[in-house]
Amino acid sequence: MNHIKLSINKWLTLSPVLLALFLVACSGQVTKPEPVSAENKLTLYVKNNTAYLSGILEADLPSKLTKMIRQHPNVTDIVLVDVPGTDDQQATMEGARLIRRLGLNTHIAATGYVLSGGVDLFLGGVKRSIGAGAGVGVHAWSDNVGTVANKLNKMNPVHATYVNFYLEMGVPERFYWFSIQAAPASRVYFLSPEEMYDYQLVTE
Repeated sequence: MNHIKLSINKWLTLSPVLLALFLVACSGQVTKPEPVSAENKLTLYVKNNTAYLSGILEADLPSKLTKMIRQHPNVTDIVLVDVPGTDDQQATMEGARLIRRLGLNTHIAATGYVLSGGVDLFLGGVKRSIGAGAGVGVHAWSDNVGTVANKLNKMNPVHATYVNFYLEMGVPERFYWFSIQAAPASRVYFLSPEEMYDYQLVTE
């Protein structure tokens, strides 16, 4: 699975202020993201029964989630505040599966956003909801050797890794094919609220 370690998401981010200004207008449109800052490391903050997660998802995501739950076994919900993507898709999928096994719910904060691999982590929630003005952005994935999803033959077995993951999360296969065609690897397509419900990303 190392072949699906992603490099494109290192700079897939938008500042919360900028995102709040044009997110609604960009729903259903393709935009070019701004460069990511060096400070955009993954952070987890727990208050009461809710964990707040921000930053790029990296290889240590499953271990960080496990540690958080051990220290705060009362957590029932994970709020994704601003998640610009992942540096390790395998770890992101493992993190989503862990969230599902633990029976946790996921929520995207109002005016927050999840992009690319951040969407996959969001899908781990048993119940999934999105705050007002929140953004969900997708695009064709690419890896660190230059492979681009929408350039591969549809029968390439790499696609099955993603398709099976989405089916496991209760999301229809058609969402995967939509996401890799919606925007090239260098850009982001923001889903409209109707698309979020149509593709069953949101359960509430």
